[in-house]
Amino acid sequence: MNELFNKQVFEIIMLIPKGRVTSYGAIAKAIGYPNHARHVGNALRNYDEDFPAHRVCNSSGRITASCVRDFVGKLKLEGVEVKDGKIQNFKKVFWNPLEEL
Repeated sequence: MNELFNKQVFEIIMLIPKGRVTSYGAIAKAIGYPNHARHVGNALRNYDEDFPAHRVCNSSGRITASCVRDFVGKLKLEGVEVKDGKIQNFKKVFWNPLEEL
């Protein structure tokens, strides 16, 4: 995608509250590209250390990033339980940008 797409992805992710998660697809839909979840994932290949990329998972609550261990640790510090790479109580901690912005 382009720089504007990536910028919008990063802006949405910065709004995700601590202790909450969202999906690649929810972000794509929120910025007007409902079928571009993979592009959201691609946009997340380069980010700063303090960027909350750990708050983004797939639509079933599974952490699919290559740095699963780091993400699980960061989520745990925020009170989000992860078991075998899957976020527990996913529906409860899910943050939908279309509904909550």
